[in-house]
Amino acid sequence: MVMGCGMAKSAPRVNKFERAMRAALLIQRWYRQYVARLEMRRRCTWNIFQSIEYAGEQDQIQLYNFFGYLMEHFTPASSERNLISHIFRENGICRDIEWERYFCYKSVDVPDVYPGPHLNFPMTFCEASKLVEAFKHQQQLHSRYVLQLLGETWRLLKILPNVNHVSTCHTKEITICGDLHGQLEDLLLIFYKNGLPSSEKPYVFNGDFVDRGKNSLEILLILFAFLLVYPNGVHLNRGNHEDHIVNLRYGFTKEVLGKYRAHGKRILKLLQKIFSWLPLAAVIDHKVLVVHGGISDTTDLNIIAGVDRHKYVSALRPPKRSPQPGTGHQSQGLDDNWDESTFWPPDGRRRLHSLNHQSQGLGSRNDLQHRSLQNLSSGSSVEEELKRRRRQAGFSQSYGDLRKSFSPEPEPGGPAVGDEWKQIVDILWSDPMAQDGCMPNEVRGGGCYWGPDVTQDVLARHNLELLIRSHECKQDGYEFCHNRKVLTIFSASNYYEVGSNRGAYIRMGPDLVPHFIQYQSSRTCRELTLRQSVGRTERSALCALREQLFVHKSDLICAFQQYDPKNTGVISLKHWASAMEEVLKLGLPWRVLRSQLVSSTKHGLMDYQDWIRELSINEPKAELSNASILETMYKNHSNLETIFRIIDTDHSGLISFEEFRQTWKLLSSHLQTEISDEAIADLALSMDFNKDGSIDINEFMEAFRLVDLSAHAQEGGGGGGGPRLACCVEGGTST
Repeated sequence: MVMGCGMAKSAPRVNKFERAMRAALLIQRWYRQYVARLEMRRRCTWNIFQSIEYAGEQDQIQLYNFFGYLMEHFTPASSERNLISHIFRENGICRDIEWERYFCYKSVDVPDVYPGPHLNFPMTFCEASKLVEAFKHQQQLHSRYVLQLLGETWRLLKILPNVNHVSTCHTKEITICGDLHGQLEDLLLIFYKNGLPSSEKPYVFNGDFVDRGKNSLEILLILFAFLLVYPNGVHLNRGNHEDHIVNLRYGFTKEVLGKYRAHGKRILKLLQKIFSWLPLAAVIDHKVLVVHGGISDTTDLNIIAGVDRHKYVSALRPPKRSPQPGTGHQSQGLDDNWDESTFWPPDGRRRLHSLNHQSQGLGSRNDLQHRSLQNLSSGSSVEEELKRRRRQAGFSQSYGDLRKSFSPEPEPGGPAVGDEWKQIVDILWSDPMAQDGCMPNEVRGGGCYWGPDVTQDVLARHNLELLIRSHECKQDGYEFCHNRKVLTIFSASNYYEVGSNRGAYIRMGPDLVPHFIQYQSSRTCRELTLRQSVGRTERSALCALREQLFVHKSDLICAFQQYDPKNTGVISLKHWASAMEEVLKLGLPWRVLRSQLVSSTKHGLMDYQDWIRELSINEPKAELSNASILETMYKNHSNLETIFRIIDTDHSGLISFEEFRQTWKLLSSHLQTEISDEAIADLALSMDFNKDGSIDINEFMEAFRLVDLSAHAQEGGGGGGGPRLACCVEGGTST
């Protein structure tokens, strides 16, 4: 009986334990599914941000290629050519003594009321640390000290090799940082956690110091200051954004001109010179290669070490060939109104979608492409000259197709210009891929994708063990690939949105084992839960994607109609996804995103006409008579702003009506679309709010800002049914 009673009493306890275990397993399974769903949403969000970012980079390269084509094939007297010629002139032909004069700061006085930091040269650790503290408290360095600091940096960079060799010892570690992109708070957090640079705490900063963030110049000045104090302890690699052509699109040009109105143009020109002298790579203990982008199957560190890197003022274009003796070419002096006088070489050498990977030539037709255009009318429009040139060449292709046939001419006694240039473009622009091989990087538009076999070959050929690169934002701040032989490090946290990613840096000792320190500079992000962080980033990504949908509305309608030959107004979700990718070319998982983008379906079909109507906009205050111009402008918003900044040579922020017309002519020729002079004139008049006969380009770009109506509905307590894909245009006025 006692045993029986004991058995009877223990049974409920076993059942209770089993129920608890089952509950725990159910909770664990639910949590894993919950985390998996969040991870899927996070990856989709990441793909949206990254695809839009890379599409913008390709747009910038294609636009620059178009300008290069105009420079090669248009008459020197063409007005369109004159508008853009100044960005193709080389500043490297001037003697050092002339650059010394241009760097001169002595004529710039510092007023007694100046509240910012004062610098003394030669720089000391105390001076550099004071600069850090000043920028931490949002003080601005006087332009005299900026010019002086840039001049000293240029003189030091000139004596540095293309490939810096860095060694470790048992008493110190090397710290390696990736992209900072103008985010000063990330640099300050790295210094707080890791300490300021010194002889005992050396740093390698792996490019992309500028663009996108609002404090690019401050980051440069801090890094240059510590470089001057510890030339053997601070190593700066060039990134693909240390390029004045890229800066036109991604904000650094605008930042410098906004902060230093009186001397901004001069500072920018000096920075172009400095960027061209930044080293290209670093090698740690002869075993670890550090470059910004990556490698290709032709990467050769011996060629890279011997390149005249300062010739590549912009890596988007091969350099000008050295003038031959007896040509009579004279260098010019430099002043605030100086424009370089020598054009770079013809740029008919690259694929439209990839800078340095060639396609098959067009035979004897090449000779015709190099003929002089002096016999053409100097008053010809962009469209007329393009059409005439294509007719003379016997082609019906676009300008991009014509360019595929050109190849760089070799320099006597050395590697071909194109070989050197390709080496530089590859290490600045390339990305790794999972499969073997090497192929053009048509996603970015420059460099290549390289596989594990290429990594193995290049490392073995140079007796290296590891490649460290940056160039790609990673959610955790770092990522291994290629059997842990390639390591990506990215130091700009919250790059796409608050909570989108962590930043990281590497500590590496004599054992050459990388140790990672992760961080997020935003306190708001650290206070968010995982669900809140993913949700916030997802909303931001979907907003950016909706803007893309809006600007491609007409193209989407045409694509949907191709799948609806009977004009029923409905298509399958499969066809919807196919049409979305055909038009936007973003490589996104459209079927996964369907629930976020399509609010209602019936029997697996969607009414695409209703869906398109949800993309309707409210007309701006400045009404346009030609709706197609409005859509064209949205679709090419960044291209248009880039052209504006190129044409606005005096950086006044104003362009005349005639310059405005030429801007639109350039854009329409680049897009191969027809925009009449009357339509352009109507747009110009509608944007001249204060009727002064000129257009403020900054207000122009702001006047047509897309606004997500679903966000307003949520703020106002608007009801569910999922986010609506409705955007409006806010009309802006200036007073």
